[in-house]
Amino acid sequence: MNRFRDKVALITGAAQGIGRRVAERMAGEGARLILVDRSELIYDVGQQLAQSSEVLALTADLELYDECNRVMHTAIERFGRLDILINNVGGTIWAKPFEHYDPQQIEAEVRRSLFPTLWCCHAALPFMLEQGSGAIVNVSSIATRSINRVPYGAAKGGVNALTACLAFETAGRGVRVNATAPGGTEAPPRLIPRNSVEQSTEEKHWYQQIVDQTIDSSLMKRYGTLDEQAGAILFLASDEASYITGLTMPVGGGDQG
Repeated sequence: MNRFRDKVALITGAAQGIGRRVAERMAGEGARLILVDRSELIYDVGQQLAQSSEVLALTADLELYDECNRVMHTAIERFGRLDILINNVGGTIWAKPFEHYDPQQIEAEVRRSLFPTLWCCHAALPFMLEQGSGAIVNVSSIATRSINRVPYGAAKGGVNALTACLAFETAGRGVRVNATAPGGTEAPPRLIPRNSVEQSTEEKHWYQQIVDQTIDSSLMKRYGTLDEQAGAILFLASDEASYITGLTMPVGGGDQG
């Protein structure tokens, strides 16, 4: 398949997990890629994918607007246009009942899982509007209805609202905005953990409650695969979804989030 031949796609959080699988599959379908991550692991991923695609790998802290703006301008300078933006940065940092969060932790969760998507949409939008076309896919989560991660769920609820509101504003100007809401996903161990502090016994118990609830809420009673998540993202980014905008698509084995 060549759904993305000659398309320029920017993928955030592309060093591992869902973001990396999206990058691998887009490269296989002919996309020209800008891969962004805060980890220098992104350069290894870029080098591997450069064997089959034109790739620019960048490190950036996308929780900061200036960094998002720099990334978008660098992409335009290199490729001249931006056809697809996949906002994949985010993820639960701590897992525990809400009353156990410190205020600083709540702020950190929102900065990690809302602001990179908000800032990247804002920084990329002028270029897409100027060219009169573009597809944005935000990666949300079915955790907007779950336990032991209220700040993360609130941040992803913000991503859902951003997706719907921005779609209203841009549908008549050639830019589509959609999101996927992944459920639990089997993935290799993270090379760089979101939280480097070793979990206590109590914290492990709270995390296991998330796992149990995720499987119980899924009609298929299992976690998904990286390819099952990437497939939905690629569909919404492709011209096959040309009449779809403002959608948040649950990808959780029947869990609607």
